[in-house]
Amino acid sequence: MKNILVLLLLISFFSCSEKENPNPQEKLKGNYPVEELLYFGDANLPTDNITTYEGVELGRKLFYDKRLSSDGTISCASCHKQELAFTDGRAKSIGVNNEEMPVSAMSLVNLTWNSRLTWDGKSKTLEEQAILPLENHKEMNQDAEITAQILSEIPEYPALFEKAFGSEEITPQKITKALAQFQRTLISNNSKYDKYLRGEYQPTDSELRGIQLFFTHPDAEQGIRGGNCGDCHLGSLTSGSTLGFEGLHNNGLDDDANLKDGLFAVTQNRFDKGKFRTPSLRNIALTAPYMHDGRLQTLEKVIEHYDNGIKKSQTLSSLITAASNDFITDPNGEVRLALTQQEKKDIIAFLEMLTDEEFITNPKFSEPK
Repeated sequence: MKNILVLLLLISFFSCSEKENPNPQEKLKGNYPVEELLYFGDANLPTDNITTYEGVELGRKLFYDKRLSSDGTISCASCHKQELAFTDGRAKSIGVNNEEMPVSAMSLVNLTWNSRLTWDGKSKTLEEQAILPLENHKEMNQDAEITAQILSEIPEYPALFEKAFGSEEITPQKITKALAQFQRTLISNNSKYDKYLRGEYQPTDSELRGIQLFFTHPDAEQGIRGGNCGDCHLGSLTSGSTLGFEGLHNNGLDDDANLKDGLFAVTQNRFDKGKFRTPSLRNIALTAPYMHDGRLQTLEKVIEHYDNGIKKSQTLSSLITAASNDFITDPNGEVRLALTQQEKKDIIAFLEMLTDEEFITNPKFSEPK
């Protein structure tokens, strides 16, 4: 709980600093308020792609434009729907030609505070990540140079690029920069949990117990019960570490014989096999099914997996093997948290606190009219 309390002053400060438009009929111009982009604290904003209102407006239009795909049927928003916290409700997303992806669509939320932006940790920045689905043959399947040419021939786009970047010239780099700017504004900070941190909401007893369990590492010898969730899903962002690849873990979904590559595909280090990015749990109640391949359909099944469904492998995270509410008498025995039924319900009560109704209905993030 200590790490939560440390954030209170910072969050309170930033929550009072948001820039408002005194005239809603007039579009805001210039640099996007840094205090909004850094609501959850310091982060490395790129100096070569300053977020501006004009860039965000352009990025938002591109995000919803199906002409960025080879057959004109898929946009970024096809797999990242606002009402589902920018996921798509599928176990694995569908791209052009009805092609199924190998992984699920990850929620686009609070991305500024993530150092690895794909399930396998390949992309370090939003600018790097944005090009991948555009050109992937299973996703949007269109060379970015061709996309730039197509957009150049659409009357409204050259003027929008000039407003955002000072020139009507449309390039792949400008396309990805605009998409990155829009995605940086997808900040979820008005859930019940955020309101609790700001002193604006009093949680139920179950929610309070869930918060305590979520952020507590169990220690049977000390009589400390915990859910162990916060060991990987850190702080108020409930997402993975931003230090190198430390935010990627093997969370016990498969044994050695069935491990997927994950981070191994990037590093070629055999000790990274089966490791995937730890996503933010913001709006988690809206983003089923769960895990990188969507194999778990409900939050209840997710809790059951961590409680008594862990499969051992050589790269299984030590954060999991070292956590149990029972005394560990056999280090080679079954890995289980040993939560009570009430504790499971309490953790889910906290996870449901992370739903941000404003985020999923905010017209600033919706398809332009």
